[in-house]
Amino acid sequence: MAEKPKTGASSVTDPGASSANGQTKKDAPKARAASAGLGELLLRESVISLAQLDEARTDIEKHGGRLGNTLAKLGYVSEQQLVSFLSKQYGVPAVNLEEIAVPEDVIRMVPREVAKRHGIVPIEKQGSSLIVAVSDPSNIYAMDDIKFLTGYNVEMVVTSETAIASALEDYYKQEQSVDKLLDGMAEEDVSLLKDDEGIDIEELEKSSKEAPVVRLVNLILVDAIRRGASDIHIEPYEKEFRIRYRIDGVLHEMMRPPLRLRNAIVSRIKIMSELDIAERRLPQDGRIKLVLGKEKEVDFRVSVLPTLFGEKVVLRVLDKSALQLDMTMLGFEEEQLKLFKDAIHQPWGMVLVTGPTGSGKTTTLYSALIELNKVTENISTAEDPVEINMAGINQVHIQDAIGLNFAATLRSFLRQDPDIIMVGEIRDFETAEIAVKAALTGHLVLSTLHTNDAPSTINRLLNMGIEPFLVTSSVNLIAAQRLLRKNCRDCKGDTEYPMQALIDLGLTEDEAKTCKPKKGTGCKTCNNSGYKGRIALYEIMPMYDELRECVLQGYSAMELKREAMRLGMKSLRQSGVSRFIDGAVSMEEVMRVTRRD
Repeated sequence: MAEKPKTGASSVTDPGASSANGQTKKDAPKARAASAGLGELLLRESVISLAQLDEARTDIEKHGGRLGNTLAKLGYVSEQQLVSFLSKQYGVPAVNLEEIAVPEDVIRMVPREVAKRHGIVPIEKQGSSLIVAVSDPSNIYAMDDIKFLTGYNVEMVVTSETAIASALEDYYKQEQSVDKLLDGMAEEDVSLLKDDEGIDIEELEKSSKEAPVVRLVNLILVDAIRRGASDIHIEPYEKEFRIRYRIDGVLHEMMRPPLRLRNAIVSRIKIMSELDIAERRLPQDGRIKLVLGKEKEVDFRVSVLPTLFGEKVVLRVLDKSALQLDMTMLGFEEEQLKLFKDAIHQPWGMVLVTGPTGSGKTTTLYSALIELNKVTENISTAEDPVEINMAGINQVHIQDAIGLNFAATLRSFLRQDPDIIMVGEIRDFETAEIAVKAALTGHLVLSTLHTNDAPSTINRLLNMGIEPFLVTSSVNLIAAQRLLRKNCRDCKGDTEYPMQALIDLGLTEDEAKTCKPKKGTGCKTCNNSGYKGRIALYEIMPMYDELRECVLQGYSAMELKREAMRLGMKSLRQSGVSRFIDGAVSMEEVMRVTRRD
């Protein structure tokens, strides 16, 4: 390589770089290399002798290690000679990792354990490819593993084992702030409980109130709010204990506290959420309200689940100040917003919002309720659980354990003189039947379902047992949605994609020629990820008369989708393409959360 990259590995790509399936344009050297391991290849090319290879293998059996590093240690070949040899034999570029700054989001694509097990370092993303540095290009099993894990095509560059080890140490170093936080805390202050027998609850409660544990839990909660996390995962394993935050829909490992603090931390959270610290065999749910300063209040919804090596805790962060309930700011396109508003302002009928867990359905419904919340309207909601308290709206927390389920709550609503009803989720025939009847008897009903797109929602209702004529009479509009990570405003800049990739995404040839794609490069604002914040994509399907007729005739979901798109519906992919053309999101994000129509 004539020029070394300074901020990335963009200059290391090469027409001969190998992919996960082992096929490259330099077929001859690759074909030779693929048929033999590193030792056989070095032996065949007379770089080492058979006696030297046997000695290296004997040393590995005794002391462990990898072949290349062992040969260098024994003095039979230098690491630089080995890198040059492998680069030539496999037709892949050689790189100097010391001159490459790897973005944090690239490192996070491959977990520490996988990178160390295979002896690789991910160094750059290029479109749908991930470039990884390896010391042994013959290890195609590692490439297959990483391709399966990340979903990216994998291309190799070669470097020395010493450089790999040094890079792994630098990029995958553990969080140090926890140790500093716990300075002065003696080993015996909190002991690891081996099993549930003989647990001293008073001692456990006492240890959970110790200053270092209290400070650590407070740090975790406040840090999650500061970083804009939506969830906190506190996870115990056999030999480690980790804490992850979900930021903009993606989990990131933040710290690994000492394993001995596992029970004390969980117990502290249980005490804060008023749960039973003595109960360690059954799931528990609670709530924490945290006051920051004089005005800022943040709620945490707490879920405790007993697992093999202890209790896992997940906290959903409900930060009202960060919640965007302005309907015009959610991500609707102008025409989509008009159709949605028309539907929720109808005097009766159903408006359904669909999508997977974590796609923002509840936020969309809350924004609709904010729009509809007037003194003249009686609004009641049934939610599991109530996530945001809203003044002027009667909110019911579903509790299946005592028989207060969605169906029972809906029946009670109908005796409460309602105008607008919001059902957190339609899960079964009974709830669907009551919701449909409410929509047909003069009430506006808002609810959610778990379906992949808007047209398949119709089939879901039919499969639940609702008659087609009731579906067509009650449903006003169906909105499917997804959340995409937005390009960071502070570091996004122009980028380029191949013309064919743009066309495959869904752009026309004219759009592909004139499009100026944007992508974040990584900065302090976005924690070097290139993404900051999220925006919703919508697929809005009003129940036109033509669609009602199709439902009555028994059309499939695919046929309904074709008809809806003929009538003007924009699919999720098309909405994503619009946001991509605007520069709000990257191509990778659109491809990650939508499928080609």
